[in-house]
Amino acid sequence: MDPLTFHHRRWEELTRDELYALMTLRQEVFVVEQRCPYLDADGDDPRASHLWATTPSGEYPIAYCRIFPAGVKYPEAAIGRVASAGSARRTGAGRALMAEALRRMDADAGATAAVRISAQSYLQRFYEGFGFRVVSAPYLEDDIPHVEMLRGG
Repeated sequence: MDPLTFHHRRWEELTRDELYALMTLRQEVFVVEQRCPYLDADGDDPRASHLWATTPSGEYPIAYCRIFPAGVKYPEAAIGRVASAGSARRTGAGRALMAEALRRMDADAGATAAVRISAQSYLQRFYEGFGFRVVSAPYLEDDIPHVEMLRGG
């Protein structure tokens, strides 16, 4: 895979075309692929910053996540809506995106940031590779098994 280019914007900085591309990726993953009949637009996007990756030759996002500062969703900072395009899976794009998100969060905190996520259960090992640990019993979110995980803190 080509090297990735990362883009990071606050809600009010997103262009109409960027927002459309990001919402398309999220709907492809969370609504179509996962057959989840729940609204992806949950009202939290304006409170988050948005990080995504493209290949240098590509204009469309291949991996994406939202980043929340501490005190917005949880007492800790948070990452959510982590998604990779089907074509980017098993290429390292998702891993690179998470590493970049955590790098930025650590830089903002001036140390290893405490970060909480609501992870789909099947991705638990993936997130453990970034230092996250399970801190809740399994639960259903939108009929999909999840666990809460925490890094640091």
